[in-house]
Formats: sequence, structure tokens, C-alpha cells
Amino acid sequence: MTAVAETGPGYAIEDFGYPDADRILAERGITLKRGDGHIVLADCTGGTDLLELWSRHRANDRVCFRVTGTTGYLSLEIPGVYAARGNSYSTVIDMTTGTEEKSFDVTRNTWTPVGESADDQSRDFTLMEIRTSK
Repeated sequence: MTAVAETGPGYAIEDFGYPDADRILAERGITLKRGDGHIVLADCTGGTDLLELWSRHRANDRVCFRVTGTTGYLSLEIPGVYAARGNSYSTVIDMTTGTEEKSFDVTRNTWTPVGESADDQSRDFTLMEIRTSK
């Protein structure tokens, strides 16, 4: 007779790391760190009510995110972001330039200057965090 193992199955521990982050970094140059799953990378041509960002370091290529739920959080890095088009959510983005951190409220359903386009010195900013609420 074989004894039953004294230990049960291992536990899964969620670290909230972004799925396929390494592939997305290699393919698109976007560093997606972690979030709550309510702000996800989306195809800019495939939907409505997307949060849209423009970056000088992406050859003026836009980056879009779909937002779901009542609140959302995503930690990421996209250098050179200078404009954001809000969706139907209240959105705040946190950016850095050098050692300075700055937050920008993104206007719903319209373009908002952020980063260098909202900075009196036109400094280059990196997007670090997106927070949304309904």
C-alpha cells in the first residue's frame, strides 16, 4: 500500500505581472509591468472607447488600452508620451522626467496635452502609471 503524500498541491500566488510582457517589449518596445487586469493593451483600429497615447519614441505610433470595470491600474514604461485621448473613464497618468514625478488628469473623450507638450521646458517624460475610475 502506498502512503498518501502529506503535502497537498502547491499554491498559486498572483503577482499581477502583465501577461506576455516580454513578447510585447520585444515586438512593440512597451514595458508593461503589472496591473489589476482592468487596463489592457488593445489594437487601436479595433474598437471604441479606448484610451489612446502618442509617443515620440514610437515614431509617432499610437498605443491604445481598453479599460474595464469600475477602477483600473497599470504600471508600465513608455518614453516620450506627449498626448493622451481619454475614454469614458476618469484617468490619471503619472509620468517622470529625470527625478521629477508629475501627474496629469486626462480629459474624458478628448485630447489632453501631457508630458513635454504640457511642460514649459518641453522636457521628455516617461509614462509610468495609468489609473482609471468610472
